[in-house]
Amino acid sequence: MSHSRWAGSGSSGAKARSATGISVTAHNFANRITFGCLVAFMAMTACPAGELAVSVVDSSGHGVTDVVVTVAKAESRTPMPTPTTAATPATMSASATAVMDQRNLAFEPRVLVVGVGTSVEFPNNDTVSHQVYSFSQPKKFQLPLYKGERHSPVLFDKTGLVVLGCNIHDGMIGYIYVTDAPYFGKTDSSGALRLRDLSAGEYRMTVWSPFVVDLPSTLTSMVHVDAQEVTAARVQMQHNLRARPEPRPRHGDWEY
Repeated sequence: MSHSRWAGSGSSGAKARSATGISVTAHNFANRITFGCLVAFMAMTACPAGELAVSVVDSSGHGVTDVVVTVAKAESRTPMPTPTTAATPATMSASATAVMDQRNLAFEPRVLVVGVGTSVEFPNNDTVSHQVYSFSQPKKFQLPLYKGERHSPVLFDKTGLVVLGCNIHDGMIGYIYVTDAPYFGKTDSSGALRLRDLSAGEYRMTVWSPFVVDLPSTLTSMVHVDAQEVTAARVQMQHNLRARPEPRPRHGDWEY
């Protein structure tokens, strides 16, 4: 009997110690989970993102639509591409697909901005046939006369400005601006563009439009972006806009 009572007492003590051990283990595990979540939260909030609200206006203060805006860190050693810069080979593969449509004897949109390595489709949703081509160094190509049928997408693997034309309709002019900047976009009808998820710091911002006359050197500016804030950047043209877009396709550039 005494042995039985001793065994029972030992069993109860073992159970108690076991329960205590489980409680301590659970407590430690909970602490580790809490600490891990805290570290993760601190990591996520250590470099909160900011936003850049860009406004592009003409010499009279009116918003300019379809203006390409590219933004990159100021300390980046990669030069920002400009329409006159020689194209540089891309190291990225195709990562996305964009669309340059054809409607009412015009390219739609007239200006398309894409990241280097993007493939572009050229559907013809017009009532007539078109033959799209480009003589530009970043991408020389031509799509044989077509209507309705689709050609394979064209890969834009070099930075720079690609000027589009149609062999059938000389009045059709379009532009594809290919950039390696991490942030880019195009202004809306009011001349506004908002870029999100920028880390705090100094950035180099460049704007371009086929209607802008101002020198390229005046269209690049430095912008400081603050964390968790919206930074406003206003760009005003010094000269009146062009009546027609430039540059235009030059047939003499084509190498047959």
